Amino acid sequence: MGYLLLEGGAEFGGQMAEPDRRAIELAGGPAAPVRIIPAAAAPDANHVRAGNNGVRWFKSLGARDVAPVNLIDKASANDAAVAESLRNAKLIYMLGGFPAYLGQTLENSLAWQAVLDAYQRGAVLAGSSAGAMVLCQFYYDPDAGRVLHGLGLVHNTLVLPHHNTFGKTWASRLLAKLPGVTLLGIDEATGVLDDGHGKWSVLGRGAATLYSGGTTVHRAGESFSVPV
Repeated sequence: MGYLLLEGGAEFGGQMAEPDRRAIELAGGPAAPVRIIPAAAAPDANHVRAGNNGVRWFKSLGARDVAPVNLIDKASANDAAVAESLRNAKLIYMLGGFPAYLGQTLENSLAWQAVLDAYQRGAVLAGSSAGAMVLCQFYYDPDAGRVLHGLGLVHNTLVLPHHNTFGKTWASRLLAKLPGVTLLGIDEATGVLDDGHGKWSVLGRGAATLYSGGTTVHRAGESFSVPV
């Protein structure tokens, strides 16, 4: 099994160097193939620019084999060549944008199965904002104001991205909607890394806030467990 890296947003702005360097290291170093999924940015036609920003960012951190994959809709999510590119990746990074579009695009697709295959063989699977949200069992679609079932890699959890700006304003209504579900608030410029053994480490400039039978805040360098 590989590693999960959930990030709170504002990716590629030069502020996520610590968690992203750690992801490259865990993926195998600078030569490891890094593939960027831009689908969450497709609804407002921002996927090309966002994908290229990701390539520049990871190359600035020393990665040499970095490319966006042409995964922008349900058809491309079921393209065999796209799936093969993801299956062979060592670091898969899902950009932010529109969470419901991303989750529905990936659900039950060849691409998602390929991502799972890579992850099960040791790859790092990372997501920022919408990309982090859909990896959990539940995620919030702010456009529709509803909670949806995610891709399920983090059990009984819902991520609040951009927690230090607007994500924290979602907490009270989602706690009421989802009693018993852990809310994980992640600040911008901050990531939480799963070590594969149930512990999450906080990396970056901000904090992770856990809403589970109370509220606890974990700063950079600290670790925590998510209740199951």
